Amino acid sequence: MELSDYLRVLRKYWRSTTAVTLVAILAAATFSLVTKPTYTATTSVFLSVKSVATAGELNSGSTYAENQVQSFARVARTPIVLQAVVDRLNLPVTAERLAQNVTATVPSNTAMIDLSVENGDPAQAALIANAVGEQVVETVKQLSPPTADGSDTVEATVIRPASVPVSPTTPKVTQNLALGLLLGLMLGVGQAVLRDTLYTKIRNERDLERVTDRPLLGTIVLDEAMSNRAVPGIVSDHSLAGEAYRRLRTNLQFLGLPPGERALVITSTVPAEGKTTTAVNTAITMAEAGARVLLIDADLRRPRVADAFGLESAAGLTSVLIGQATLDEVVQPIGNTSLDVLTSGPIPPNPSEMLGFDAMKALLTQVGRLYDVVIIDSPPLLPVTDAAVLARSTAGALVVVGARVVRRGELDAALNTLDQVDARVLGLVLNKVQLDDEALYGYGYRYDARRAKAVPSETPVVSAA
Repeated sequence: MELSDYLRVLRKYWRSTTAVTLVAILAAATFSLVTKPTYTATTSVFLSVKSVATAGELNSGSTYAENQVQSFARVARTPIVLQAVVDRLNLPVTAERLAQNVTATVPSNTAMIDLSVENGDPAQAALIANAVGEQVVETVKQLSPPTADGSDTVEATVIRPASVPVSPTTPKVTQNLALGLLLGLMLGVGQAVLRDTLYTKIRNERDLERVTDRPLLGTIVLDEAMSNRAVPGIVSDHSLAGEAYRRLRTNLQFLGLPPGERALVITSTVPAEGKTTTAVNTAITMAEAGARVLLIDADLRRPRVADAFGLESAAGLTSVLIGQATLDEVVQPIGNTSLDVLTSGPIPPNPSEMLGFDAMKALLTQVGRLYDVVIIDSPPLLPVTDAAVLARSTAGALVVVGARVVRRGELDAALNTLDQVDARVLGLVLNKVQLDDEALYGYGYRYDARRAKAVPSETPVVSAA
C-alpha cells in the first residue's frame, strides 16, 4: 500500500481508529491509577586503597579498587549485608525478599557503588538505603585483606547519603500515557488496514480495477430518496445522480454501436444493485437528447419497469413472443417524450427459454429498425442465465455494479459468464456510490428546493464521476 492508500483507509475508518487509540490511552491511565506507587532512594559508597606511598602504588591501588568494586557490588545484595539491615531495622521481610528491592550498580570506570532501594514509603526507602550503605562499609572492613601492619587494604566510605524521595519512581504516568498513545495508534491503524483488506465488497473505481480492466462508463452517487422507494424511479434532474446519468448517456453515445445493433442489455451481478433504476433513467436521459428510445422489461422473474412508470403490465413482451399481441398493441408511450416502454407482460414458467426463442431475435430486429436505441432490463447474471442469453443476441451488456452490494469475486464470476457465451461487455456502471467512497473532487451543483433550480457552488464537492 502507498501512503495515499493509508490516508484513504484512515479517513474511512477514523472513528474506529480513534476509538481504539482512546481505549489504549484509557487502559494506560487506569493502569497508572491502580498501580501502587513506589519510591527509590539512592546512596553511594566509594572504595579506596590505603597505605600507598608512590605514584606507582597509587595507580596499582586504584586499579585494585576498581577490580574489587564489582565483587562488593554483588556482596551488597547478599544476606551477609541485608540480614544485618533486617535485624537492625526490624523489617518484616527476609533478606532474600529485601534483595528484590535493592539494586547495586557500578558507574563505568569508577570505584563507586550506587545502592538503590525501592519501597512504597519514601521515608522507609531512604532509611533502608542508608542502612544498606553503612552495612556495606562494615562488610568491606570484614572482607578486605589486612596489610602488613594490620590495617584494612580497602576502605569504603559513604559519599552520598540517601535522601527522602519526593516523587514516586513508579508508575511513570507520562511514559505510560505516551506508550498507550503509541500502542493505540498502532492497533487502530492495524485494524483499519485489516478491515479494509478483508472487505471484499466493491466500493469505488479502485476496487473495480482489482477485478477487471473493462471501461467504467458511469459512476452514480447514492440517492437516498431512490433507495428508500419500493420500486425504481426517476432521479431529480438537479441531483448529482441526474447529472451522472447524463454523463453515462454521453459515454454510451461514444461507444459507436454499429448500425442495426441498437439494442443493449442492462444487467447486474446479483439483485439489489440498481439495474432497473439504471435502465429507466438511462432510457429517459437518452430520450431527452432527442433519440427514439424503447425500454423493454425483459426481467421475466421480477419485472419492475411498469411500476416505475405506473403502466399496465397485463400485456407486454411475453404477449408478443407467444403471438398473442403485436408490438404496436402493447408498446406504451411515456407522455410527450420520444420514449416508449414495452413491459414484461405475464410472467412465463420458462423465462430463459422464451428469451432464447427465434421470436425474441425477430423482435429485436424489428425494434432495431424502429428505434434509435433499445434498452433491455434483464435479470442479474449469477442467479439465472437470462441476461447472458440476451446479451449474445444484442450489441452487448452494460453491467451495473452496486457499491457495497456485490463482492469482487461475484463480479468476476458474472463477467466470466458473459465471456463464456461470447457476449460483449460494453462497460460497467458503478451505482449507489457513497460520497465518502470517492476521492474525486471538483466544482459541482447543489439543489435549492426553494428556487427549483441548480445553484452553482463555489465550494469543491465530491463529484460522481
